[in-house]
Amino acid sequence: MNGDCALCMGPEADEDLFRVEVWRDDLWRLTTAKLGEVAGFSYLEPFRHIETISDLDGAEAATLGPVIAGTTAAIREATGADLVYVYVFGDGIPHLHLHLAPHRQDGPLSNHMIKGNQHRTTLPTGAEIWVSDRYPLLDHDIMDAAIAGIRKRLAPASASGDGELDDGDG
Repeated sequence: MNGDCALCMGPEADEDLFRVEVWRDDLWRLTTAKLGEVAGFSYLEPFRHIETISDLDGAEAATLGPVIAGTTAAIREATGADLVYVYVFGDGIPHLHLHLAPHRQDGPLSNHMIKGNQHRTTLPTGAEIWVSDRYPLLDHDIMDAAIAGIRKRLAPASASGDGELDDGDG
């Protein structure tokens, strides 16, 4: 727990953050906004003070998938949303919290991740993607370098010999 962190305060900070706790277990808590543009907009956060999703470990890491599946299903069913977006921002609150945002096709949430005016582009395969006028598609060598770096760091345990994912530290 971090004494300077509003999210570490748990329910004591909920009123100031215009939210209410709707669920908890031993590791996670879910709060739902009492003010906003989207009914059911919620926040999932671990009790333990960690700053980023890559800091998850042990039981938190093992339960994240089932917790997201269960909480987003409840939000979708309760709100009648088409689906629930899951956002993780570094928005000035140094405590990991996932934004669970009920989305409807005609609702206020954007389904675009890239800034700028966007247009659909048809790929040679026939698939369509959204492209920003402000941020052009990157060169293949840049994309390939990122792919290779991620693949290397997530190499199967047999490649590293220790049964663990490579953390990139050596």
